[in-house]
Amino acid sequence: MPTPRAARRVTSDTRRNIDTFFWTTDGRYLLFQQDTDGDENWHLHRVDLTRPDEPAVDLTPFEGVRLTGVQLPPDRPGTAFVQLTMRRPDLIDLFRLDLATGRLTTAAENPGDILSWLHTPDQLLVFTMEEGGDHVLSEWSQGGPRPIARFPGTDVLLAVFPAVLAPDGNGLWIGSARGSDRTRLVRVDLTTGEQSEVDSHPVFDLDTPRPEADPRFPSSLILHPSTGELLGARYLGARQEIHALDPHFATVLPRLAELSDGDLAHVSCDATAQRWVVDFTHDRDPGVTWFYDHATGQARRLFRPFPHLDPAQLAPVTLITITARDGLALPCHLTLPTGIEPRDLPTVLLVHGGPWYRDSWCYGPEVQLLANRGYAVLQVNFRGSTGYGKAHTQAAIGQFAGRMHDDLIDALDWAVEQGYTDPDRVAIYGCSYGGYAALVGAAFTPDRFAAAVSYTGMSDLVDLVQSVVPVARRLVKNSYLRYIGDPDDPRQKADMLARSPISRVDDITAPMLLIHGANDVRVARRHSDRIVDALRSRGAEVEYLLNTTEGHWFINPDSNIELYRTLERFLARHLGGGWR
Repeated sequence: MPTPRAARRVTSDTRRNIDTFFWTTDGRYLLFQQDTDGDENWHLHRVDLTRPDEPAVDLTPFEGVRLTGVQLPPDRPGTAFVQLTMRRPDLIDLFRLDLATGRLTTAAENPGDILSWLHTPDQLLVFTMEEGGDHVLSEWSQGGPRPIARFPGTDVLLAVFPAVLAPDGNGLWIGSARGSDRTRLVRVDLTTGEQSEVDSHPVFDLDTPRPEADPRFPSSLILHPSTGELLGARYLGARQEIHALDPHFATVLPRLAELSDGDLAHVSCDATAQRWVVDFTHDRDPGVTWFYDHATGQARRLFRPFPHLDPAQLAPVTLITITARDGLALPCHLTLPTGIEPRDLPTVLLVHGGPWYRDSWCYGPEVQLLANRGYAVLQVNFRGSTGYGKAHTQAAIGQFAGRMHDDLIDALDWAVEQGYTDPDRVAIYGCSYGGYAALVGAAFTPDRFAAAVSYTGMSDLVDLVQSVVPVARRLVKNSYLRYIGDPDDPRQKADMLARSPISRVDDITAPMLLIHGANDVRVARRHSDRIVDALRSRGAEVEYLLNTTEGHWFINPDSNIELYRTLERFLARHLGGGWR
């Protein structure tokens, strides 16, 4: 085997970290997406590895224009189809991009109701949404769209995920919960619209939509990188379960699983599907990457991406299930600090964002930092979380600051009853929806928390819904409007205000830390500004970290170092944790 070449830096962006990158289908270019200081107006950049001295090229250099999708057709390796808000911020048009020259030509213009485009070798597909919230898949033509399949709004929260073209061009693999509480893998016939089941699990959901929202996690579909054939499907409960859907992959999968006691994550292979590179999800040894040769049966570890982490010093993440006061099962994760007796510990109730997201068994940098400092960390997949069936998610309708918050309190009560948690030393902390939950905890149940930390949390639900960015306004029909309320209805608006922390800010008694990116387009900084101003006006204890170079979540290392140093000091001051 040839000696590996030394690593070489191929980008030189000194302003902002790069989170999303991928190869072109022929491996000619490396592409990456980048925005400006968190404004989420993504641009597509190209790196030519054959010309290492040349800087990256911005292929979509249009100020104020957002890239919403990139498709790389296997049969046209020098072309990308990109979706851009070129004409108006609320309209997504489709363009053909020459990757070598950067030439952009219009492929199709949005008449006003198209949510997304999907190019196939033989036709153009579009997703639209009807007035009642149903999503419709149609074939696009000059004579108007031809509807192929309809997906009820009760089954589609944000979009149809995943939506992957089968290599024969005649079908679309999607996740569907039609007629079931669980999301299954089905194939939509692009001629008849018929949906036929490809695979399912009796208990678990297909692992979606979290990977579509968070590129750290692999897609629910495992595809052959050259042919696009479906190799397997992922389901996620307490741990991941993969169903092999290809005979050859069925022989490979057990050998890959032997390489780690973690869960198989990103998977890649050569054209013959004999040589594989894979990494693993793990709570204490994340991303360990292996090479496996199926022809010889030999395997070798390539690298640990975080060599400075010692798994023996990290805290195990344990799945528990508690029962909410109304009988709903709440999957939770408990992480206890190592080396000390797990009794009467200072505790951080760490609330995930979304709320249409989920916590799972994996390595969480925040979790491990807090556990290292002596805190018990409790994570709750409260109602509204995804991945546990439609009923679990839809139990959150109308329950912001209601039963969704009760679920957090019920889980906290369990930790106290078990003796893990000192009830007088509990902080509630989260980002986005989790930040809202922290504000709710401080304002609605002030006697339960010794401190609260809101990271880009929304304080005014009316403002949140009214301020959705133009490109996403049609998408919130089945999420914001259905779950939170419609501010155009006076009665619903009043209820939304009653569930907003800003309406009860005078009830906050615990010390607060608020963290926000000044360029946040999802939750504007005024959500934190108003809370801080109100608390300071009455002399309450509040600390505010406002970062002028970040958006909805902090990306750059220096920003995150400042954030977690601030968080660590704040919690140590009010809960008593610290270096161990």
